[in-house]
Amino acid sequence: MALRGDERHAELRAALREFCARFPAEYHRRHGAAGSYPVEFVDALTRAGWLAAMIPEAYGGSGLGLTEASVIMEEINRAGANAGHCHGQMYNMCTLLRHGSKAQKDTYLPRIATGELRLQSMAVTEPSTGSDTTRTRTTAVRRGDRYLVNGQKVWISRVQHSDLMILLARTTPLAEVRRKSEGLSLFLVDLEAALAKGLTVRPIANMVGHETSELFFDDLEIPAENLIGEEGRGFRCLLDGLNAERTLIAAECIGDGRWFIDKVKAYAKERMVFDRPIGGNQGVQFPIARAHVNVEAADLMRFQACARFDAGLDCAAEANMAKLLAADASWEAANVCLQLHGGFGFAVDFDIERKFRETRLYQVAPVSTNLILAYVAEHVLGLPRSY
Repeated sequence: MALRGDERHAELRAALREFCARFPAEYHRRHGAAGSYPVEFVDALTRAGWLAAMIPEAYGGSGLGLTEASVIMEEINRAGANAGHCHGQMYNMCTLLRHGSKAQKDTYLPRIATGELRLQSMAVTEPSTGSDTTRTRTTAVRRGDRYLVNGQKVWISRVQHSDLMILLARTTPLAEVRRKSEGLSLFLVDLEAALAKGLTVRPIANMVGHETSELFFDDLEIPAENLIGEEGRGFRCLLDGLNAERTLIAAECIGDGRWFIDKVKAYAKERMVFDRPIGGNQGVQFPIARAHVNVEAADLMRFQACARFDAGLDCAAEANMAKLLAADASWEAANVCLQLHGGFGFAVDFDIERKFRETRLYQVAPVSTNLILAYVAEHVLGLPRSY
């Protein structure tokens, strides 16, 4: 018998719900209103080992897969929190785990597992290139046992609450490579050292209260041993992390969708108008039911993407489709929840407006809906390239 998504990994979900209950809605509401980072919540998640789920047991982690990591992210959002404050630790670690050297993994993974080091940040996006990652302009030039990095990144999350950052830079000029995806390299950046010399961080205020910044590199020195994988082949290494990221974001959207549906379902049963609960009206029932159906459908694609990732198979199509379906489903559920609450949906104390803003982000980032459709059109359906 196949289990529904919210029935899978029942013990894991129960433990997460018990943990998240220690941080009630008031806690997340306060940070949401202030646009501040929930340090206590993320630190507690780290100490409890939740963010080390995918780190192998040999390095002090739980040795679980992306499937279980996605359940963790889902339950965080379903509890009313925002996994966007901490999900980077999961998918950034995938890049290091799959492509880092033995020395890098031995050095960093045990300390990431204990929380001594935080790997919450990945610097890829640039102001002038956007989603066209292969046209990255930030350069890393080898000088003896160092690389000198110059350039600019934007919309880089959680730099202020990270110790390490994965950086994508061009090590071979675009004019000298056969394919645009060649000549790009990944580096592990020690942020404390970088901030002391070579890196400037400029926070970007935004409607979601998401911690994100613009970065400026001015002759930043990175030791050569911090190169992840082979020089010039960083783009392919990056894809593993991006597929994990999109799948985890899908899980978070599913968590959001279920939060909105739980919220509006309870309200529809309790809210009395004309001496009857509003949930007795089909005009109220049908939008809620439709939102539920779409969340459940997106959930199936999420687990399909997870299964392929954990099996070491290509999951780019599944990860992208899961992210699109889940982002659309959570956004639909958000609109239904807000609409049926009427004016109360805009009241801060109901938490709907906060979650509404948070889940709206995933129509745009980490990859936009239109770019996913372009990917599916070209790489799944075999249609001509559109860009």
